[in-house]
Amino acid sequence: MASGELPVEKIMENEDFFAIHDKYPKAPVHVLVIPRRHIRWLNDIGDANDSFCRDMLAFMVEVAERLGVKEEGYRVINNVGSGGGQIIFHLHWHLIAGKSLGF
Repeated sequence: MASGELPVEKIMENEDFFAIHDKYPKAPVHVLVIPRRHIRWLNDIGDANDSFCRDMLAFMVEVAERLGVKEEGYRVINNVGSGGGQIIFHLHWHLIAGKSLGF
């Protein structure tokens, strides 16, 4: 997806990150925020520098704003490893909103 080999409709993108709609949404708003740089999972985030992490979080807030959920609220989820529900082993975040989200 990041390289363009798999065509996807991007909601928003910049040189470091992009956001797409989740193929199997769990809420009215369910997007994936994906870094272009390959990082296998959150456990490897120590290899990234501080600006990468800060920029990734800022990008997620921009996506929430573009989708109109920044003020009403949203959830950001990252699944780590098979036991944590990770299926795709490329770091990505689920941004979910649009309904009451219990635990």
